[in-house]
Amino acid sequence: MNKTGVLLINLGTPDSPSVGHVRSYLSQFLNDPRVIDIPWLLRKMLVNLIIVPFRAPKSAKIYQKLWTENGSPLLYYSERARDLLQEQLDSTYEVHLAMRYKNPSIPNVLETMRKKNYERIIVVTMFPQYASASTGSALEEVMRVVSKWWVIPELKFVSQYFDHPSYIEAFAERGRKYNINEYDHVLFSYHGLPERQVDKVYDEGLCSDHDCEHEITEENRYCYKATCYATTRLLAAKLNIPQEKYTVCFQSRLDQKWLKPFSDEVVRQCGDKGMKKILVFSPAFTADCLETIIEIGDEYQEIFTEHKGEKVQLVESLNDHPLWIKCLKELVLAK
Repeated sequence: MNKTGVLLINLGTPDSPSVGHVRSYLSQFLNDPRVIDIPWLLRKMLVNLIIVPFRAPKSAKIYQKLWTENGSPLLYYSERARDLLQEQLDSTYEVHLAMRYKNPSIPNVLETMRKKNYERIIVVTMFPQYASASTGSALEEVMRVVSKWWVIPELKFVSQYFDHPSYIEAFAERGRKYNINEYDHVLFSYHGLPERQVDKVYDEGLCSDHDCEHEITEENRYCYKATCYATTRLLAAKLNIPQEKYTVCFQSRLDQKWLKPFSDEVVRQCGDKGMKKILVFSPAFTADCLETIIEIGDEYQEIFTEHKGEKVQLVESLNDHPLWIKCLKELVLAK
């Protein structure tokens, strides 16, 4: 019987929280031209001579806080999603998992899949909103590897699903764990991107020339900013959160030319306004990781406390939630 291979791809994680492994991970990640999209020589000098040498020891200490008895939460929950999805599909499907950076690597996993001689391969990135630095990079790497195969099977790419009903319902279900009325404000915090990267989506004009905060159009449907706002509108509607009670913001910036408003500044402003409790969703992350557990759960809590706030409550990522597995199954089976 002809079989279909399914490849789930997440961003990646160091093999361990040691300085050496974190350095290797950061080097591979930040040398990706889709992540830092500047001229080759400048990127090499910036990453290898400045960012990685100084950042690796600091990042290793943070990863040590993140690590659990199951290792990296991102890898653990990605593996859980792979195994649970396999249980939901019939025997004509075989599910694999790769990381864009480090292990299990895309080349190694694809080599295993090549030997299986699948009739079709379906690639699903675990990034709901398309961005060149995440989805684009992962799909480009798949195409680079597969382009060298002598026999290339039918390929299907799932590039985004920011408005998929099961994805939205899964995050809404996570949010229902909390009594939203008890919180002074709700943040929908997405991973940041340089403004120049979302501008590159448009053949004419800039992102700021489009109404990305309010609607999805033919022109902006692959604009990361537009899809983040669209996801937020759908979640807010599901959870009956009025517009004045929530803010869309972006975290993990490297400089001031990234998408605004910045999440840490919004947290600070909430404290300065006398708010005591805020609830934070991070819908760009389908598995809990450093950006959710540490950045939001610990660092934003510290900022909020310094500004007279009391509690920053992180809404957990989808991880191994049954509705998330349902979403993945529907994406795989969609014609």
